[in-house]
Amino acid sequence: MSDTRRRVKVYTLNEDRQWDDRGTGHVSSTYVERLKGMSLLVRAESDGSLLLESKINPNTAYQKQQDTLIVWSEAENYDLALSFQEKAGCDEIWEKICQVQGKDPSVEVTQDLIESEEEHIEEMPETSPLIDLPSCELNKLEEIADLVTSVLSSPIRREKLALALENEGYIKKLLQLFQVCENLENTEGLHHLYEIIRGILFLNKATLFEVMFSDECIMDVVGCLEYDPSLAQPKRHREFLTKTAKFKEVIPITDSELRQKIHQTYRVQYIQDIILPTPSVFEENFLSTLTSFIFFNKVEIVSMLQEDEKFLSEVFAQLTDEATDDDKRCELVNFFKEFCAFSQTLQPQNRDAFFKTLAKLGILPALEIVMGMDDLQVRSAATDIFSYLVEFSPSMVREFVMQEAQQSDDDILLINVVIEQMICDTDPELGGAVQLMGLLRTLIDPENMLATANKTEKSEFLNFFYNHCMHVLTAPLLANTSEDKCEKDAVVGSTKSNTICPDNYQTAQLLALILELLTFCVEHHTYHIKNYIMNKDLLRRVLVLMNSKHTFLALCALRFMRRIIGLKDEFYNRYITKGNLFEPVINALLDNGTRYNLLNSAVIELFEFIRVTFKGLKTKYEQEKDRQNQKLNSVPSILRSNRFRRDARALEEDEEMWFNEDEEEEGEAVVPPVEKSKPEDDFPDSYEKFMETKKAKESEDKENLPKRTSAGGFKFTFSHSASAANGANGANSKSVAAQTSPASSNGSSSKNATLTTAVTATKGSLVGLVDYPDDEDDDEEEETSPRKRSRLGS
Repeated sequence: MSDTRRRVKVYTLNEDRQWDDRGTGHVSSTYVERLKGMSLLVRAESDGSLLLESKINPNTAYQKQQDTLIVWSEAENYDLALSFQEKAGCDEIWEKICQVQGKDPSVEVTQDLIESEEEHIEEMPETSPLIDLPSCELNKLEEIADLVTSVLSSPIRREKLALALENEGYIKKLLQLFQVCENLENTEGLHHLYEIIRGILFLNKATLFEVMFSDECIMDVVGCLEYDPSLAQPKRHREFLTKTAKFKEVIPITDSELRQKIHQTYRVQYIQDIILPTPSVFEENFLSTLTSFIFFNKVEIVSMLQEDEKFLSEVFAQLTDEATDDDKRCELVNFFKEFCAFSQTLQPQNRDAFFKTLAKLGILPALEIVMGMDDLQVRSAATDIFSYLVEFSPSMVREFVMQEAQQSDDDILLINVVIEQMICDTDPELGGAVQLMGLLRTLIDPENMLATANKTEKSEFLNFFYNHCMHVLTAPLLANTSEDKCEKDAVVGSTKSNTICPDNYQTAQLLALILELLTFCVEHHTYHIKNYIMNKDLLRRVLVLMNSKHTFLALCALRFMRRIIGLKDEFYNRYITKGNLFEPVINALLDNGTRYNLLNSAVIELFEFIRVTFKGLKTKYEQEKDRQNQKLNSVPSILRSNRFRRDARALEEDEEMWFNEDEEEEGEAVVPPVEKSKPEDDFPDSYEKFMETKKAKESEDKENLPKRTSAGGFKFTFSHSASAANGANGANSKSVAAQTSPASSNGSSSKNATLTTAVTATKGSLVGLVDYPDDEDDDEEEETSPRKRSRLGS
């Protein structure tokens, strides 16, 4: 026997009653000493590993289906199948199985003896005759129905009844009686025939299915199933299948066998999904063979279509032809959608070849055309096809769009077409937009990008995406948060000075989807998204959405900022501080008032994260200070005299190296420098005293809460201006103050208040320089030591 004839696919039935492909190999029947008998061995064609080793058990029921399938069960709920490439190979292995079991190879099922039914074996020995069927007459229909129903609880009796039905050609006789009963309008007989045909389906035998689902019999089977006794009137399934459901050949199919297989699969699927009632918990395994029948039919259809390259080439040619009318193009797209759905039944290597064939024929350029069409059904079907391609190989899609960018304008790039379809989704619930957003996230996810010695897909694709596509994605966000838009849509007398347009639900939903995608970029793209955010001042525009009346959109904006802060990136921190980007967050908190809701909790969590981070830096500072003190105390006193004291500038340089931070930009200072001639005694003598002063200030602030504006709302601002961010106003312009009460005039209380406000504002502004006064009992030498710097960083 040639290798081609021995070639098989091995399948196992999983818990969901679906067939899992275990691989392709070559089968042989040989004696295995360890198993003490003739066995079926399948070795993988790729590496020769053993895919299957199964002893041919004399008591196991083997079924031969559709000329190229052998199916059997080795244990309870463990079903196996061998799918042969050629009929000759299947016949040869079937003869070996029948030889071991002492069966005639002409039968297509062997007798089944199940261990759990051992109590029935004595009553029904293997040599007992088949079940005697009543004569197929009208007056015997009730007796036949009772017989069929009674055997369903016993696997052995089901096998015997199936053999009897097959050997006597009983099913065709029953269907002839159905025509007689229908002509005579014999309702009782039709009800009995419903029970009989339904019971025969539950026998779960492929050999019977071959007869029942043949072109000659299938419509009469459907007719019998119309007369459910529990229904007042019969259903009209045959009318639907013959008149309503029209089979459309988008391209004429010349292979009659393929056409017949497509018709059969559709009708059997209809019987399973529509006609048969949902099986009870005791019947759920009765139709497993029916599921397998449909599965293998689909595999065969896809294989036959894939091998017909002339057919597929013609389909693609018409799909991309500008002269093709819209109705025809819609049919072609729906055909490909169904084709791709069927392909999910293929084993991985065959599915890989299938999608590569589609890519070679030009499926992606074709999708680019149809996804831009006005017809909603066509766009929906094209989106489903695109999802199959992205799920199968996102790298294949990325490679195509990068090559496309070298020859096309940005507007017609496939990814930009997808983004535009997401933005322009007319569904009020944005169902299509959600699906497309998920596909975009898969395409830009670095986790599924390849990296080789000569090529890094991640860097190349992300460069492409941010140069050619990101501006399309953020266009709705930037358009709805522009200054002109905000002023135009502002409500007179509103406390929200930046009221925005997206107060209609659909626009707010769209912006929320875009923010979700941008948040994903912040988490996974780091360098590229950081440059984009800073160059476009994107965070400021996003925070405008904090004023939306839709809380979910405000939370999306806050989540975006929270992800940025969570990175603890120094560049982000400077950007937030200089841009005074905490102001819209605090204003949103004040506008929220005393309401205890999700927005309130999210803002508090944000500042709690900053506080904990700030506290950690302070702890590090104090630990380093103690370490320096211990070093200093270990040095002989003569070395600590003024003659050998290091000046403040040298110490400050050492501390800067310890913090390992980049130098501040020229002219940048958050706290004004202390003059050398000014003693540090002006500051609180200890950290405890400082905290007491801070608590006193907080008590005072509670009495002087932010005043409501004339419009009735709170207003919270910073003195941190744009010019201060650029260093234009000198050091003093960097100080941050909460303008909730008039500033103190002078004196020590003013200094303490200024220090407290500086530290508090630093916590709120994330980045700053903070003075920690020395303890009261510090040595004289430490009075001139420079102040420590603490900067939030990674």
